[in-house]
Amino acid sequence: MPLNLKLPTAAGSLHNYTLCGSVPSRPTSRQPFNRVAYSAAHVVADPLAVVDPWLQCAVDWDATIAYRRHLWSLGLGVAEAMDTAQRGMGLDWPTSLELIRRTLDAAQDVPGALVASGCGTDHLVLDDVKTVDDVIAAYEEQLEAIENLGGKLIIMASRALARVAQSPADYERVYDRILSQVQQPVVLHWLGDMFDPALKGYWGNTDVDQAMNTALGIIEAHAKKVDGIKISLLDKDKEIAMRRRLPPGVRMYTGDDFNYAELIAGDGFGTDTVNGQSDALLGIFDAIAPAASLALAALAEGKAETFHAILAPTVPLSRHIFKAPTRYYKTGVVFMAWLNGHQNHFSMIGGQQSTRSIQHLAELFRLADAAHLLEQPEMAVQRMKNLMSIHGVE
Repeated sequence: MPLNLKLPTAAGSLHNYTLCGSVPSRPTSRQPFNRVAYSAAHVVADPLAVVDPWLQCAVDWDATIAYRRHLWSLGLGVAEAMDTAQRGMGLDWPTSLELIRRTLDAAQDVPGALVASGCGTDHLVLDDVKTVDDVIAAYEEQLEAIENLGGKLIIMASRALARVAQSPADYERVYDRILSQVQQPVVLHWLGDMFDPALKGYWGNTDVDQAMNTALGIIEAHAKKVDGIKISLLDKDKEIAMRRRLPPGVRMYTGDDFNYAELIAGDGFGTDTVNGQSDALLGIFDAIAPAASLALAALAEGKAETFHAILAPTVPLSRHIFKAPTRYYKTGVVFMAWLNGHQNHFSMIGGQQSTRSIQHLAELFRLADAAHLLEQPEMAVQRMKNLMSIHGVE
């Protein structure tokens, strides 16, 4: 029997919608990838905790770690305590460190599990930050804490640094200091201001090409300490241009949730493999994990057409989830996890479930169906009906 429900349109009217997609396929076994693939992973809130959700964060640790096990089971790595986990939008530093600790502990039970963890300066009160030295000290505090747990670092872009830096030289000073002391190669992180307005002008310049020159200079000076750089500019041409200029062996981790399929497939430029293709560190992989796993396995087998055929239907969904204001994309990621039964509620730390309209979520539901990403269609329909009822749609 077809599954039906009433959904609102962008114009505010209601229409009857019938599911058209199929249940997503899962890999029958762990297929090796020829790309490094991290999913930035979300956290599951504890809706029963006695907290003020706008001021305090409470995490359901069991459900949160279970989702990481789900990602590992599909061959994906976990980029922990990043933007997707609401870092800086509800997830504070003490809770982030506990999340990192629990994830690293869980990874020990999963052969080959990849984990890289966000190291930033978000414990600082921005109004109290006066100098670049304050930023350096903050990075060093988090660096030491994560490395003491045995964690690999993702050096996150810093709101505090963007606030106090006066020139590209200030960025060079900070990153020279941090990269000179890390224990193992790190992933650098360039998040565009569409994801976080406070990062406008990162690397000391609002001109992206000039900012890129500064970042590349830092990487070249510390190439042995840099595994790669993740950039999220939603501009594939800028990513390709930077990728072609990276030193040998330094990876480009695409964070482009609009153009990921094309960027991961690559263009074969140059003699060094990393200059002609992107690896992945993507928030959208949290929401499309089964499809991402199947596609990456196909690409590793040389089946490029299959890779694109699997990912093509996911792109409209991703572009919708990450539409402006892009920083609210986490709501769509958690919504997908709820629809697919990976958590039993649609609540978020910081009350962030309220950042998207019911029309936005209805379109997300339709696009998830079209992309064959509803893992339990009957459950998804019932949960969507419940959400509609709360909003007056019976």
